[in-house]
Amino acid sequence: MSSEYLIEVEDLKQYFPVKTGFFKSVPLKAVDGVSFGIKAGETLGLVGESGCGKTTVGRSILRLYEPTGGTVKYDGEEITADNIREHRKHMQMVFQDPYSSLNPRMTVEDIIGEPLDVHKLYADKKERREKILNLMELVGLNAEHATRYAHEFSGGQRQRIGIARALAVNPRFIVCDEAVSALDVSIQAQVINMFEDLQQKLGVAYLFIAHDLLVVRHISNRIAVMYLGRVVEIGDADEVYENPLHPYTQSLLSAVPIPDPVAASKSKRIVLSGDVPSPMNMPTGCAFRTRCRYATEKCAQECPALTDRGGGHQVACIHQ
Repeated sequence: MSSEYLIEVEDLKQYFPVKTGFFKSVPLKAVDGVSFGIKAGETLGLVGESGCGKTTVGRSILRLYEPTGGTVKYDGEEITADNIREHRKHMQMVFQDPYSSLNPRMTVEDIIGEPLDVHKLYADKKERREKILNLMELVGLNAEHATRYAHEFSGGQRQRIGIARALAVNPRFIVCDEAVSALDVSIQAQVINMFEDLQQKLGVAYLFIAHDLLVVRHISNRIAVMYLGRVVEIGDADEVYENPLHPYTQSLLSAVPIPDPVAASKSKRIVLSGDVPSPMNMPTGCAFRTRCRYATEKCAQECPALTDRGGGHQVACIHQ
C-alpha cells in the first residue's frame, strides 16, 4: 500500500478471549485480517450486518481496543501504544448512541471543551470559550445552548454535540460509528448533509460505519463490505452498488427498498438461507459458504483473498 493514503490498515486482527470453562477460553475472532486505505478528504463506507465487526474495526484503528495483530498507519507512521496520545489530536470518533456517549453531569460547553483541555489547545479561558462557540456554530447549535446539559436536547442535537466534540482538536480523520442510525430519518438527512459540508470546509476523512446502504452510497467515495470479521468486497461506491460481485453484497443490495413501484416489482430479493455462524466456531475456508448459493467443496478448503477485478474493485470469492 502506498503512502497516498492518510490511514493504512493492514491485516488488522482483534480477538477477544471468551471463557468456556475453568481456565479455558476460546478466541472470538471479531476482526480477522482486515486491510484497506483511506485517502485524505475521502469517505470509506463500511457496511455489513450486526455483529460482523464494523465497530470493532473503528475502535481498533483508534486503539480504543488494543489490536491483537496487524498494523495501522497514520500519514505513513505506524500507530503504537506509545504514540497514540499524540495521534489522538488527528483522529477522533463519533459514537453510535448520542444518549450514552455524553456525560450527563457536564454542560455542553464542558463536553465540547474537554478535548481542548486534554490537549491544552488554548492560551486562556477567553480563547477556550471562543473556540467552543465557534464549534457549536459550525454544527448548528446556538450559543445559549452552552450552559445546558445533554438530557435537555433531542437526539439530533445530542449527536451534533458529539460531532462538535470530535471536531474540537481539528482532526484529519473521524470514525463515524453508526452516527445517524439512532436518529429519525429527517434528522439523519440533516446530520449527513452536515458531515458532507464539514468535509468540504475542513478536508476531513471519514470511516463511515453503517448498515443503511442508501445512506452509505450517498456519503461514501468507496464502500467496503464486511462479513464475519473480514472484508469480502471493496471498491468505488457506484461500482459496488451497480455491479456487486460478491454473493453477500448482492443479497444486501437486493434488500434495499426501491422507491419506483415498477422497478421494485421487477427486482428479485435474494434471501440468504441459514443463520450467521458463530465467530467462536467459524466454518473452514470461506466464512460465507454456509449461506452461499454458489458454494462448492473448494470453498470449504481455502479462504479466498481479496483480488482486484479492475479499477480497484476487489472481491474475495472464487466463483465471481
